Amino acid sequence: MRVLVVEDEQLLADAVATGLRREAMAVDVVYDGAAALERIGVNDYDVVVLDRDLPFVHGDDVCRKIVELGMPTRVLMLTASGDVSDRVEGLELGADDYLPKPFAFTELTARVRALGRRTTVPLPPVLERAGIKLDPNRREVFREGREIQLAPKEFAVLEVLMRSEGAVVSAEQLLEKAWDENTDPFTNVVRVTVMTLRRKLGEPPVIVTVPGSGYRI
Repeated sequence: MRVLVVEDEQLLADAVATGLRREAMAVDVVYDGAAALERIGVNDYDVVVLDRDLPFVHGDDVCRKIVELGMPTRVLMLTASGDVSDRVEGLELGADDYLPKPFAFTELTARVRALGRRTTVPLPPVLERAGIKLDPNRREVFREGREIQLAPKEFAVLEVLMRSEGAVVSAEQLLEKAWDENTDPFTNVVRVTVMTLRRKLGEPPVIVTVPGSGYRI
């Protein structure tokens, strides 16, 4: 899952990003509304964690732009105000969820994951395919009942492949969904991660390489 965190309090923004990365998400961070509009014009995000009171371009305007563009991106709006009227106003702008500050990080993570499941075809909270069961909320993976310990990026790659439901996912798509924008696009990190993931998942192999196209389960 790829997430954009937009928050002008840099310490809070960086802390949220670090926590979400530990949950196997690819996270980009910006600190104002203008930078947020620039990012959403370049990258495809599953979820935008959007502070409402932003400099340069207000969070409301960022949210409106996402809606106007018809993007599938889900918006979790943050604000220092917990008034019901503010929540209603934020949702009417097109936000998908609303979380007042201060918030518990566990709740933020749960809400981000819930929004990430609201794709065109809703996905179940636990993904199952080819004898593999992946629970994003608990960050657990089982194959035929055997628990498998994965590093965050391995987990992220497996989640992307599982969500594709048998469709081929290119290396570029994996790079976009599982790594942030600071990753060198010419690196072999995707190939290396898939190789390690295959080894950990065991025999028989479930990740198929489609020459010239990518990978699928």
